[in-house]
Amino acid sequence: MKKIGFLSFGHWSAHPSYKTQAAADTLLQSIDLAVAAEEIGLDGAYFRVHHFAAQLASPFPLLSAIGAKTSKIEIGTGVIDMRYENPMYMVEDAGAADLISRGRLQLGISRGSPEQVIEGWRHFGYAPLPGENDADMGRRKALEFLAQLKGAGFAEPNPYPMFPNPPGLLRLEPHSPGLRERIWWGAASNATAVWAAENAMNLQSSTLKFDESGKPFHIQQAEQIRLYKEAWKKAGHHREPRVSVSRSIFALVTDLDRAYFGQAKSADSFGYIEPEKRAVFGKSYAAEPDQLIKELANDEAIQEADTVLLTIPNTLGVDYNVHLLSSILKHVAPGLGWR
Repeated sequence: MKKIGFLSFGHWSAHPSYKTQAAADTLLQSIDLAVAAEEIGLDGAYFRVHHFAAQLASPFPLLSAIGAKTSKIEIGTGVIDMRYENPMYMVEDAGAADLISRGRLQLGISRGSPEQVIEGWRHFGYAPLPGENDADMGRRKALEFLAQLKGAGFAEPNPYPMFPNPPGLLRLEPHSPGLRERIWWGAASNATAVWAAENAMNLQSSTLKFDESGKPFHIQQAEQIRLYKEAWKKAGHHREPRVSVSRSIFALVTDLDRAYFGQAKSADSFGYIEPEKRAVFGKSYAAEPDQLIKELANDEAIQEADTVLLTIPNTLGVDYNVHLLSSILKHVAPGLGWR
């Protein structure tokens, strides 16, 4: 058994073929898709976060709205770029979203991906400390966020407050018990996966990672997950970790499916997403269900993960994406033992 969710990048554009012509379309359709995904039995609704782009950027209003309109499906991100975040304010936003959803928030955070603008986090008022780079800053802010999620008091109360205070130091509110254990780290390297395990975060591994051996993507990703699990065990945490992998998987069951995805890239590719950092990009899986089952059964990283996030073409609209997700649940997941 595996949990199966969707991962939306939340694109919009005034392209004549897009169902998402503007930001409002993407936001409202994201809510509708999450509601429909819950109805067909999907386990999770996850969203990417990008700044300075025609994509979803402010996750907590969206997650709260979905949480209020659903009752079972996990809701989350993959991932929030911590370089842009105020950890204190984020604790309050995340706590509220988790309480609204009654404890279903699965929050993916990370250092972030290549940006649309140069050092965009500076426009948000943030800069690395002396001796830090931006990646260090992102990890530092992540640890600040994790520490405050525990809910311990740290702030000295005003002796003349507007409202009566409880005794002792004050914490950030609203506090959501258990949310600290539902934070995930998006790792692009083996080293950051190990760091995530040491700091008791679940692991999100995307459709790309830094190329560290030249091996096929799924093998490198499986090795990353095994290193993460070893580090988790060594750290002696009290619970079992969760691991998700993202995949572009399309079951070709209609002529429209074949027209859209019949020529999808069926091989890994290598390239550079940052200067001097070579990355491996995982292939897309697009085939008739029986063939798809055979191909996915050989994906080592999927075998190591407990959760699979299906990347979706959100610009094609809610109805077609429900069809894509339903096709996986009906025609593919049972044959792989995911259901």
